[in-house]
Amino acid sequence: MSEQDLDSAAADRLAAYNARRGELAELMGIELTHVEPALVTGRMPVSGNRQPYGLLHGGANAVLAETLGSFNAVIAAGPGRMAVGVELNCSHHRSARDGFVYGTSTPVHVGRTLAAFQIAITDEDGRAVCTARLTCMILPADSE
Repeated sequence: MSEQDLDSAAADRLAAYNARRGELAELMGIELTHVEPALVTGRMPVSGNRQPYGLLHGGANAVLAETLGSFNAVIAAGPGRMAVGVELNCSHHRSARDGFVYGTSTPVHVGRTLAAFQIAITDEDGRAVCTARLTCMILPADSE
């Protein structure tokens, strides 16, 4: 397989993940930019996700963090399994007023039934906006 075929296949996988990102993530403009077991990244526009004072809403940070961490958990869980969030913790460090914020999710621990991820959210200058930790339970895909 050529490098171009690999790039095309990776782009197709990323497009498929973005198509499954969920209604809330779509509404908030969240875009996945990289998805693999050791690293999931994405971005979200500040515009449309502000609180009344013109700052990025802290809840928007939480949605970005849970979206990226959940995709990380699903990839880590593997075929025939799903992941559901059981705890999300967010520490907000600074505000953002415009542009995009960027999130990076990395595994802290991936076990048979529980997985934890750290999500770092930064502004366009690379400054910390929010640090989050998401814990997910891993279940068979037919569980509800």
